[in-house]
Amino acid sequence: MMKAIVDPDSCMGCGICEGICPDVFSLGEKDYAVVLIDPIPANLEADVRDAADQCPEGAISIEV
Repeated sequence: MMKAIVDPDSCMGCGICEGICPDVFSLGEKDYAVVLIDPIPANLEADVRDAADQCPEGAISIEV
């Protein structure tokens, strides 16, 4: 099972992750992204990896 983790100290709240995978990431009322689903459903794993790869701050880590 995959788990996504956002480092709130590294995330600048650009919203790229939310744009790529809004079912998993949300900016909500925070200044940084939060993970909405844990563990990540198999059908969203590719989008989560894409969001992590495209994060300019490298604030998203993935555990498998």
